Amino acid sequence: MRIKVVKLLLKKELLDVFRDHKAVIMLVLVPLLVYPLIFFSAFGVMTLIQKSINETEYRVLLDTDDGGLLEEQIRLYNQKNLEAGEESTEQLLVVHKSFSGLDDVDELLQNEEIDVYVTSEMSSDGRITYSTRYVSSITSSNYGEIELKEVLDELSDKQTREMIDDAGLDSESIMDPFDIERNNIASTEQSAGSILGMILPFMMIISLLMGTMYPAIDTTAGEKERGTLETLLTMPVKNHEIIMAKFLTVAIMGIISALLNLLSMGIMVAYLIRVVSLGSDTLGFDISGFHVATFIPASIVTILAVFAFSLFISAVTMCVAAFARSYKEANNYITPVTLVVMMTAYIGFIPNVELSSGMAMVPVANICLLIKNLLLFKTDMGTVLIVLLSNVIYSGFAVLFLGRIYNSEEILFDEGGSNLSLFQRRKNMKAGGTPTAADAWFVVCLVLIIYLYLGSLLQMKYGLRGVLYSQLLVLIIPLIVVIYTKCDIRKTYSLRKFSALDLIAALLLFAGTFIVESTISSFLYTYFKEDFDSMNSGLTDILMNKSIAVMFLVVAIAPAICEELMFRGFIQSGFGRSYKPVTTIILVSLIFGAYHTSLIRFLPTALLGACFAIITYYSKSIIPGMLMHCFNNSVAVIQMNYPGWLEQTFPLIFEEEPTVLSSVILAVIGILLIYGGMMIFIHKKNIFKKDFQKENDIKDN
Repeated sequence: MRIKVVKLLLKKELLDVFRDHKAVIMLVLVPLLVYPLIFFSAFGVMTLIQKSINETEYRVLLDTDDGGLLEEQIRLYNQKNLEAGEESTEQLLVVHKSFSGLDDVDELLQNEEIDVYVTSEMSSDGRITYSTRYVSSITSSNYGEIELKEVLDELSDKQTREMIDDAGLDSESIMDPFDIERNNIASTEQSAGSILGMILPFMMIISLLMGTMYPAIDTTAGEKERGTLETLLTMPVKNHEIIMAKFLTVAIMGIISALLNLLSMGIMVAYLIRVVSLGSDTLGFDISGFHVATFIPASIVTILAVFAFSLFISAVTMCVAAFARSYKEANNYITPVTLVVMMTAYIGFIPNVELSSGMAMVPVANICLLIKNLLLFKTDMGTVLIVLLSNVIYSGFAVLFLGRIYNSEEILFDEGGSNLSLFQRRKNMKAGGTPTAADAWFVVCLVLIIYLYLGSLLQMKYGLRGVLYSQLLVLIIPLIVVIYTKCDIRKTYSLRKFSALDLIAALLLFAGTFIVESTISSFLYTYFKEDFDSMNSGLTDILMNKSIAVMFLVVAIAPAICEELMFRGFIQSGFGRSYKPVTTIILVSLIFGAYHTSLIRFLPTALLGACFAIITYYSKSIIPGMLMHCFNNSVAVIQMNYPGWLEQTFPLIFEEEPTVLSSVILAVIGILLIYGGMMIFIHKKNIFKKDFQKENDIKDN
């Protein structure tokens, strides 16, 4: 890579971004002007609302037969507030209005002529029951009832003490038998960090996302829309140099945006501290002992985390935006990414979520928890390094994927096969062919949404039958699209014959993948044992007391048919029209992993999905992959019906707590089997190419 060329391209990309007024507005004006304006406006409005509430007089209509007890207590309550010297106090005003019944009272309440109506009833043992009537949807009525409840509590406490004193006992020692002295040993910085640790990580993640999103769209989809990408690609520069310049541009813009947002938030926090310092009890600790210098080490590591996450989120947003043909389309593609990032960033608000070694490898969540721990002065260099390195590694993989996108003219310039044909008029559709990539993406989103909502309802209502119905949804929805768009069912679902060599290669490839997947699952099980057990127990509960034939049908046969026809059939054939084989296989496997909605099982499931996709690609038939899928799920049926049998028969593969040595041996065996299966497939493909070339040569002669 030529550094000088990358520098020139980087300069060009930065100038293009800064010439875009929208990018500059989002980068500078929003964090430095809009956010503070929103904050101070909201703070001012909340202050005015609170002041208005505090200065409001709540009108109480009394219809009580208690000898004036409640009215006297209200007078004492108002007097106490006035003697406290508060500028704004809630006052309860006793009003006298004539009424003929509850209907009249309700009308007075609804018309806001009174806020609370109180009655009393004396029981046979002399006990008084007070009843309040109010309208919770009216603010003054709701707050008035809350204040009146406080008065009633004080009256109850007062009468209780009087009754104890009348009995010749000490009301103080009985009502307050012990004192409570709370000693918070947390420093002011720790207390402040616990509050900032919930808010700051989320704000930083969102600011980085917003800062990288628009430059990522502009340098990819925006350049396509302007028609300047073709010119750039004809220059005497390499694709990876272009990608690196664009990637660094987006990352730099994200870092600048994050730092400006930090500055803006720092000003707002400083203002808030200054306001709150006049009444430190609001926060529960004394803000006067707060020392900013204590946070300098945490700030340095936080900046490194910002840099690492900026690399990751820049690469991800660029990969997504690169598939779009226009600025508008890229915004639509980025929206799901934004939602996923925001939902994951909420982990900072969840208490008792620790930054374990496993969590340190989860994108977005690891950065949030790291910053939260730093603000709480919890530092573990091991997890810090895992978080930083994992983000750099993930961004590296994303950049490699971006490089494949820029090497594909079909993706960059949308040369056929990516338009959504589903919403065209059916009479204009041509029969034959396979779905487009856009059709495949649409079905992925549609099936996932329906499966999550309707599938969950079916499983809760019908149990085992609901699981089967959910699988049928996965089969039927793509099939309807195939029929409606007049696609060739045989081509779409790869319903072709396969050879014995294909089956042997598929068995070797699957056996190797299964061993590697089992090794990874065993490794994950050591960190997420409870999650694995709860997930397995859910399936066991549904299948409890069912025959092995029913289990085999629901767990092995139905998923193998339905899921393979959708993922390795409909989706793989649709993606294959626009993307290269490697890209198609990666996308299909990732979607397959996400479809099973389990974070801890995502990697093993995606690995199996890649295995089935490779088998389908090389064999040109969906049936070998379907057989391997069925075999894989059959293992779960055997484990449920014959617990311990697999562990005894194949101890090396199925042992619960494998040693490091056994894991390495298994991984090596698995890789060798995968290599053997791939070599058979590749050799068979080369033979096919040679035979095809010979036939063409004979025809030419």
